[in-house]
Amino acid sequence: MKELCASPFFGVALTVIAYWIGVKVQKKTGLVICNAMLIAVILIVTVLVVFHIPYEDYYVGGGLINLFLGPATACLAVSIYGKLDLLKRYWLPALVGCLVGVVSSLGSVLILCRLFGLNREMTISLLPKSVTTPIAAAVAGGQGGIVSVAVAAVVVTGILGNLAAPILIKIFRVKNPMAAGLGIGACSHALGTAKAMELGETQGAMSGLAMGLCGIFTAMAALLFGIIS
Repeated sequence: MKELCASPFFGVALTVIAYWIGVKVQKKTGLVICNAMLIAVILIVTVLVVFHIPYEDYYVGGGLINLFLGPATACLAVSIYGKLDLLKRYWLPALVGCLVGVVSSLGSVLILCRLFGLNREMTISLLPKSVTTPIAAAVAGGQGGIVSVAVAAVVVTGILGNLAAPILIKIFRVKNPMAAGLGIGACSHALGTAKAMELGETQGAMSGLAMGLCGIFTAMAALLFGIIS
């Protein structure tokens, strides 16, 4: 059993099966809370806990899937290119929107960390919660944070964004697809962008753009925070 769990095939198979089940449940129920990613995470954690499987064993295979995160993120450039004319016309609102999103995200983390008395290590780990995993891991690891905490924060933020984005768009009556996409990408990176692409082509393209720009701005801001602190 131990040899099987330590095999790369175990992590890959468990991840694929868990996500497949999540997709099926989501399509069957149609409920927002039955998010495929959320269900997959719960199933994987449950299997690891029930059968006492070390995370390191699972990640031997799970890490292989994680390798595709970077190329998948880069592929979003295709949808952005398709909306290049729109971006040229509204480049300033897009840039300002991303900056505001980064300031809001980082500012809320800093304020809450101060209120709850968290140390610098935890603060720097939570700062990149709204950017994609490769950037968050690099930012946290490079500034003395805890990479595992940063990754966990990114995953939770992404799932919440994926779940809440359609609801918040309706509550705040966001009619402009560009604004909706920028807001989703700035707050909830790749998982939010996946939901934005379901909402529409423009939303998906702008969300992908916001994810990239906010990743750059967050990395720069975290570097400045590391120097100051």
